[in-house]
Amino acid sequence: MDHKSKVRHLKLVGLAGLVVIGGMQVVCAQTSPEPVANVAVASETTALPAADPAASSVLSAAPAQPVVLTADEAKQSATGNVAELQQMINGSELSELRTTHNGSYGASLFFYGKEMTWYVALFQQKNFWRVIKTSDEGRAEAIYRDFARQTVQLSDVEIRRARLDAQKAFTERMVALSQDRANRLQADLTVARQQQAIVADQQKQNRDEAAALQTQKLAAQEQLRTAQRQVRNLQRQLESGLPVSR
Repeated sequence: MDHKSKVRHLKLVGLAGLVVIGGMQVVCAQTSPEPVANVAVASETTALPAADPAASSVLSAAPAQPVVLTADEAKQSATGNVAELQQMINGSELSELRTTHNGSYGASLFFYGKEMTWYVALFQQKNFWRVIKTSDEGRAEAIYRDFARQTVQLSDVEIRRARLDAQKAFTERMVALSQDRANRLQADLTVARQQQAIVADQQKQNRDEAAALQTQKLAAQEQLRTAQRQVRNLQRQLESGLPVSR
């Protein structure tokens, strides 16, 4: 190989080395720690919206916020879940996990392990009113809590009515007891007044009799004194002319 050929060969080798070095820099730049961290952050922040909204609502929703049923859940509740759940309750594979009672209203959470399905029921006097079927446990728990809150609201008037009815019955019973007590006191007062009148008559009669007896006593005493004087006079007349004893 002549001198010119060697020079060209060296130039080509150097150029190839530069290309290789530049490619390595590009690769290193793409795989540097800082961009990787950015990618990780992006995937983490986008993972939350991609998650089930029901699950996130179970974890972060305030207890007072009602759960909005989807169109499919509302349709299921109105078209067949009630009859389906009523039939399944007669079997032995359905488990009752939670139940809340408020007045005649209640909410129950059932689990059908054979199909990993949850049923959430709202009922009144043991008659199912609404039934939601879901395969999402978090969604089932959220709907159950919402149904339980609804039972509190629905039973408020019923419980207030029962309380007022009990208070009315108690008041009426107290009125009856008070009236009975008043009647007995009135009867006692009538008897007392009658007895007082009788006693007053007896007292007047006794006073009149005492006054009459007092008059009779005085008259008798006067008669006694008169009789005694008469006896003494007769005694003196009988003894007149007789010697006086010494």
